[in-house]
Amino acid sequence: MDLTAIDDLEFFEQISRSQSLTEAARNWGKSVSAVSKRLARLESRLGVPLVRRSTRRLTLTEEGHRYASGAAAILQQKTDLEEALSVQHGELKGRISVHSSLGIGRKHIAPLLGEFVRQHPLIQIDLQLSPLPLNISGTSFDIAIRVGGLSDSRLKAKLLARNRRIVCAAPSYIESAPPLRTIRDLELHNCIVLRENNPDYSLWRFGTDGHEYVDVRGSMISDDGDVVTNWCVQGIGLIMRSTWHVNPLIQQGVLQHVLPEIETPSADVFALYPAVTRTPRRITSAIEHLQQGLAARLGSSSSPAD
Repeated sequence: MDLTAIDDLEFFEQISRSQSLTEAARNWGKSVSAVSKRLARLESRLGVPLVRRSTRRLTLTEEGHRYASGAAAILQQKTDLEEALSVQHGELKGRISVHSSLGIGRKHIAPLLGEFVRQHPLIQIDLQLSPLPLNISGTSFDIAIRVGGLSDSRLKAKLLARNRRIVCAAPSYIESAPPLRTIRDLELHNCIVLRENNPDYSLWRFGTDGHEYVDVRGSMISDDGDVVTNWCVQGIGLIMRSTWHVNPLIQQGVLQHVLPEIETPSADVFALYPAVTRTPRRITSAIEHLQQGLAARLGSSSSPAD
């Protein structure tokens, strides 16, 4: 993201919603130095200090509060004007910036957004995929797709699809492996581990609250969800993956749900978006399209609701 391409009002309104320059830089994917230089240029142009700099905390000056408040009001007026014009002509128009994690982004979100643009040709989509989730508070992103919720009062959350992680295996593995009746039996099995973004990625959690767990072991490990799924399809071992990922393979008979009677914690799919007074219609329409599309794609595994 090029910080020089962001309007001054939008830039500072986002700065004002960040806890620190470090947080703003992290959300933009830029260095603290780059953000600080852009802020210094804005202050120089206005001739007043807008923030009191600190490595831990960003504090607005009196002038900063006035500028942030005015910026938010002007940006809301701009949104309302664009929205009114598009409603008047019965068309959705404008840019939608979306962030999504890599797996579900490639498999479901990208094609669904492609459908949305075909239906609304005046919409522009900017989709960024990354292996790590992103807190979009204080960034220029309009929507973030998350597997699992996010506690942030600056964001609203819309449930897109029900989801949980389940244990699966290929029929060929099940035929030759020891019996699987309880979660402790997993200790006798070759468990293919997906190395995710937390230190306890080898813990497979069970129960509705995830308090029951097994520290699994196996001969193969990877940080790519498609890779571990393909190893499982080859009959090498067990995996624990989201239903949005494995349900199509289960329906085709390529994989089987193991220990289906044992509950696993929910990991529902959400759309997160800024908690502004009025969300633009293009944003709400895109989220509704994703919700309906995921329901169709995931079948019985999806029960979207507010």
